[in-house]
Amino acid sequence: MTSQERTTPPAPQYAERSYRSPAALVGGVLLLLLALWLGGDALIRGTGQTRLTAVFALLLVVPLVIAFTLRPLVRAGEDRLTIRNPFRTIVLPWDAVEDLRASFSTEVFAGGGKYQLWAVPVSLRQRKKASRQAMRGAASTRPRFGPNADAGGPVPRAMADQTLDELREIKERAARREGAQGEPVVRWAYEVIAPSVVGAVGLAVMIVL
Repeated sequence: MTSQERTTPPAPQYAERSYRSPAALVGGVLLLLLALWLGGDALIRGTGQTRLTAVFALLLVVPLVIAFTLRPLVRAGEDRLTIRNPFRTIVLPWDAVEDLRASFSTEVFAGGGKYQLWAVPVSLRQRKKASRQAMRGAASTRPRFGPNADAGGPVPRAMADQTLDELREIKERAARREGAQGEPVVRWAYEVIAPSVVGAVGLAVMIVL
């Protein structure tokens, strides 16, 4: 290799980021423990029909609790955004992502569709708190002079808004990467839907009987 030859430096690698709702995780675990306690008690002490009713109730309740509390996840990789909602998993190459917004819920627009990010809930209480902190910080700021006159502390942001800011940064980095090209892919979570349907039908039959 001559001195005039140059090697192209490898593209920087960024760690994959995952986002969940801590409150949903805690609530989901508590609800599962409650359902298993009540269902287990009915299975141990109940009669034949009571036990069967408890089985169908657990088949209905447990998957739904998992779907709405433990399952939601947002995973941001170098090339694509994976959204795991209660009943669907959406895989979006970054090139297909058109916009990310947070009003009363966090949403991503891609491929002409709109998808909600269940794992990133919007808290109006957090937004109001961040707004009050920003106003207090602005009111307490005194005029300064010199090279650091415009320097100030970070502006408080609600958790959902911070998350979307990070996702937008990842999207900008992946804007022209070849691996970030493609179309949205949506898959239904049949592992959640199937047992819930069986439990609902069985529970309805037991109630009628």
